[in-house]
Amino acid sequence: MIATIQYNSRKLKIDLTQPLDLSIPLRASATNVNAWYLDAPKIEPVQDGNWVASVKDGACINFNTITFNPHAHGTHTECVGHITEDFHSVNKSLKQYFHLAEVVTVAPEKLGEDFVISKQQLQFALGNKKRDALVIRTLPNTKDKLERQYSNTNPTYLLEAAAEYLVQKDIQHLLIDLPSIDKEKDACQLLAHNAFWNTKANLRTEATITEFIYVPNTVADGMYMLNLQIAPFENDATPSKPILYKVL
Repeated sequence: MIATIQYNSRKLKIDLTQPLDLSIPLRASATNVNAWYLDAPKIEPVQDGNWVASVKDGACINFNTITFNPHAHGTHTECVGHITEDFHSVNKSLKQYFHLAEVVTVAPEKLGEDFVISKQQLQFALGNKKRDALVIRTLPNTKDKLERQYSNTNPTYLLEAAAEYLVQKDIQHLLIDLPSIDKEKDACQLLAHNAFWNTKANLRTEATITEFIYVPNTVADGMYMLNLQIAPFENDATPSKPILYKVL
């Protein structure tokens, strides 16, 4: 099914028959993607005495409790409430769900003992393009990102100037295939988060960051329509399911 939509002043045709899912599923497994020094998520049937809420154990229903952390255990979208004293809910911050997005592939640069994404790299990738959302795929892009254990590995991160540049470009929604846009251990400075949400001036309360995505190699760089789907949690972060649609 091909849909024609009016987006700002543009008419765009998108192919709704070929959704491109960027989310990493949450599984009750030690190989579930993980960060921030937490144990694996759990999905367990409720127990009440000898009764177990599982059909295979004799119950008439499956009735599971899920224990996880959205920041640590998979694809999630977060709002400025992640780093502010005042409470902000991502469920209320994200008010629109379709956004014109650009997918870019970046080979992180070496900086001392770190690998980083710089302002210059994003300037080269975006050029004069005007987009609402930016999807960053980092190299190397292997399927082990679906199961990687990131704790104590010092993953790639964005430099503060790179995040400031995205604000200048009016990128409202940043999506990346890393556990965080900031350095794993940075004495809680969170430079890129603070820059992207502009915490020193007018808070960008409707801007979001989505981390722990996976962009398959079959998805080409370029322009897409993004459908950013979230679970309606009243929390700073929530599990999410970003879907791309090709613009024809």
